[in-house]
Amino acid sequence: MSIQARFKLDHGSFMLDVNLELPGHGVTVLFGPSGSGKTSLLRCIAGFEPAARGRLCINDECLQDDSRFVPTHERHVGIVFQEASLFGHLNVQRNLDYGRSRTPPAQQRIAFEQAIELLGIGHLMDRSVAKLSGGERQRVAIARALLTSPSVLLMDEPLSALDQKRKKEILPFLERLHRELDIPIIYVTHAIDEVVRLADHIVLLEDGRAVASGPISDTLARLDLPPAFIEEASAVLDGLVADIDEPHALAALSTQAGTLWAPMGALRTGAATRVRIHARDVSIALSRHEDSSILNVLPATVLSFTAAAQAAHVLVECQCGATKVVARITSRSFDALNIAPGLHVWLQVKAVSLV
Repeated sequence: MSIQARFKLDHGSFMLDVNLELPGHGVTVLFGPSGSGKTSLLRCIAGFEPAARGRLCINDECLQDDSRFVPTHERHVGIVFQEASLFGHLNVQRNLDYGRSRTPPAQQRIAFEQAIELLGIGHLMDRSVAKLSGGERQRVAIARALLTSPSVLLMDEPLSALDQKRKKEILPFLERLHRELDIPIIYVTHAIDEVVRLADHIVLLEDGRAVASGPISDTLARLDLPPAFIEEASAVLDGLVADIDEPHALAALSTQAGTLWAPMGALRTGAATRVRIHARDVSIALSRHEDSSILNVLPATVLSFTAAAQAAHVLVECQCGATKVVARITSRSFDALNIAPGLHVWLQVKAVSLV
């Protein structure tokens, strides 16, 4: 299963021109700076841009090409906007009933009780929309979109209108949707923390074009990232909490790169988690130092590196355990260490830098 999205949309001063094949499962994040085309692409997929030329197929169902344009209400897509857009004159129960009523009973794949339980809104059924917090409104909006039994769920920066506290409240619910529902999600954001927590696949957009697309673990670790994304160069690893050091508020994470110590936060032994090793937080040593405050010291082998002329920094790609980790170091350090492919090194990562 896959989603084929090829669009050209001319807005005069801005041109969207993309040709993508996205996985038909998991979470695909459209990531890039403001004005890069994230929302324009999402609007094309939703059918809000009839002027867009191109082709859209979702799991072998063609919704748009040169001879066909299926309108939004017939595309079987669920849409969640930055603002919840709930009906203010209806309570939560009736807002959800409206979402469910848009799909004939025989085509409903998400049970009412399942949507309520997934979003944790059972206690809100009789409440007026006006009396909901921002996070509660978004959870109700997501449940309403799910109850349309969509073939794909489109989410346009659903957390951007929320403060940090509300974001932290709602992110675990989004992670749960990711784990428990077999509905592909296309998620727009410019917040890297949301990308790291949610994305399986990532599309990097710049000036209306897709400059990179692929699994998050591969894409953010590429050495040829466009300049606008160099600051985000990272290794993103899935792992399990192997141990907790409560006196020091640290968790030992078992990952493909090896065991990593990270801030404990709310983690508990046995929990699945995801960690980001930012390239700028990785230093390289030729020998292992035992008299250092850095807890994470990992053996690795240099694979390749950037070689931009007169660059102040160099990205070095290393094989670390069963995965790749990228270090961003100064060109002076690069020269001093005589970095070359095949060199055995030690990667050093501060525990407090891990997210």
